[in-house]
Amino acid sequence: MTQPGAIDTSIRTLGTPKLTSRLPYRTWVDDVRLPIQVDRELCDEFTEPVCLDFEAAGPRKKLYFDPSRAKCAIVTCGGLCPGLNDVIRAIVMEAHHAYHVPSIMGIRYGLEGFIPACGHQPMELTPERVADIHRFGGTILGSSRGPQSAEEIVDSLERSNVSILFVIGGDGSMKAALSISREVQARNLKIAVIGIPKTIDNDINFIPQSFGFETAVYKATEAIECAHTEAKGMPNGIGLVKLMGRESGFIAAQATLAMKEVNFVLVPEAPFTLEGEGGLLPALEERLKSRHHAVIVAAEGAGQHLLDRSGATDASGNLLLGDVADLLRSEIKRYMDARGIPHALKYIDPSYIIRSVPATANDKVYCGFLGQYAVHAAMAGRTDMVVGKIQDRYVHLPLELVTRRRRKLNIYSDLWRAALESTGQGMLAGMLPQQETHG
Repeated sequence: MTQPGAIDTSIRTLGTPKLTSRLPYRTWVDDVRLPIQVDRELCDEFTEPVCLDFEAAGPRKKLYFDPSRAKCAIVTCGGLCPGLNDVIRAIVMEAHHAYHVPSIMGIRYGLEGFIPACGHQPMELTPERVADIHRFGGTILGSSRGPQSAEEIVDSLERSNVSILFVIGGDGSMKAALSISREVQARNLKIAVIGIPKTIDNDINFIPQSFGFETAVYKATEAIECAHTEAKGMPNGIGLVKLMGRESGFIAAQATLAMKEVNFVLVPEAPFTLEGEGGLLPALEERLKSRHHAVIVAAEGAGQHLLDRSGATDASGNLLLGDVADLLRSEIKRYMDARGIPHALKYIDPSYIIRSVPATANDKVYCGFLGQYAVHAAMAGRTDMVVGKIQDRYVHLPLELVTRRRRKLNIYSDLWRAALESTGQGMLAGMLPQQETHG
């Protein structure tokens, strides 16, 4: 396991900030560092809680960039997520009204927007243009998946005289931001690269909760409610809901805790067996015999050990998943039919509804802070970093730190224990490695 001393939380700067900020604040955070206790639920690199020192986010008295000459660019990458427009709006409003930055450029359709051959023209972002976008889901800029050449991206930044690049995206996008920043550094350019991590899967290292996650959980509970209604509406009714979560089961676990009607929750981090002692299907049979209905919530990455996978990848380089819902539907039917148990299964997949809705009130507040703090960091010359919220404190984290691995649900955590207790499913066979005990 990683030792605390091996974690570098320092933030790179483009140079010494020498300009005095004209923001009308009395409290600055130029030299403020925050000691924060990090445990296994935040990062599974540690077996015991450790205290790490992070640079505080916020306005700084000394700036690196002359706001009157700065030019910003914003790009949204990867899949849609509630709150993207809120972050875009927050960046534009802060850069324009607080710092009077004269030009803010929106890059269309993700990293493709930097590549001339793709033909996507940038969009000039003004307060008037973004005034109402927080009321809508999606991203006004559009998005795309897949890697693009860091060299071509930096060429485009140079041609456009961009001083600051804001990259809004998930794990793959943060890795792309790191590649861009390294290319900027190799050319000895003075371009700040600031990441704002988003993913409804909540799987970014060292980020306890990414924006859009709360909204995704809220919408997931609506699907679970419908599945429960369908299941109760017929004898031996089974409601099956598949939620997003390729490698991390946070949405499934959190939505299960919110909706106490879930009887079985399946996540990628906890392998399970279908038959035999401790198997899902016998447990489901017992549930139907006792209560005559059941609700199953499965993260999309659950049960991959039971599926044949081609090894093919998507445009972002992620392994294509087998369909756990197809597996469950076919295996439940086979098992129940073989035992003469009549049943009716209703399947709900709300994935794209969850991704594309406007953010809830709390997520909107969170997005506003992230956008504002990102602008403060950039104007002070910070680079190679993301803005994150840890234990209610906004801090700067190095891109290297948040991209070193994906964050996963700790199956020895209070969260997972509570989810298991809520469902009453107990420990399905295979859920815990033999060598560890549930704490």
